[in-house]
Amino acid sequence: MRITTPLIEKTQYFVKETLAQAEGGHDWFHIERVYKNALLIAASEKCDIEIVQLGALLHDIADSKFYDGDETIGPKTARVFLESENVVPATIDHVIAIIENISFKGGRVERKFSSIELDIIQDADRLDAIGAIGIARTFNYGGFKNRSLYNPEIAPNLSMTKEEYKNSTTPTINHFYEKLLLLKDKMNTVSGKQLAQQRHHYMEDFLEQFYAEWEGRK
Repeated sequence: MRITTPLIEKTQYFVKETLAQAEGGHDWFHIERVYKNALLIAASEKCDIEIVQLGALLHDIADSKFYDGDETIGPKTARVFLESENVVPATIDHVIAIIENISFKGGRVERKFSSIELDIIQDADRLDAIGAIGIARTFNYGGFKNRSLYNPEIAPNLSMTKEEYKNSTTPTINHFYEKLLLLKDKMNTVSGKQLAQQRHHYMEDFLEQFYAEWEGRK
């Protein structure tokens, strides 16, 4: 399901330009992968494809983790752009609600908005956080934040509050247990759940290999 309209083309250009200097795990290529995943999932769902496209393209236009935790910048940036393109208010409001509710945020925060379009984009975003790409992105961000790879003395925190999750500085391996391995059971759509299974198993295999090498086992 690839429907490219002038609005979608302009949105793609806007996102590419805005994220030209973004960290490697949250750059245009992340957006493009989420966009493709969203279209793949949307093909099996009854949804508004334009909202799926816009939401996927704009969901990380200004990730709060790169703006001192400010969660208002992304929605504001997206709204200004969509209004400049004379998008109807109902569509703008829906896209903004998606941006405001898509993030994991530690897994203990309840969504304040629901729609099939949000379900699709959230699944697409979570698929990019697991599997081979998810592993690569996790270590890329860990390096960006100068975090250690692993410290056996620092256990994962599985009951973090939203603020603790946002401010965490724990080793990169802990992130697998605090987020990545939890995502398989948090998928919304049938297609999303099916796609997540194989990527989840890949991460489990990676961790098994990682610990074997860390501990000097064959």
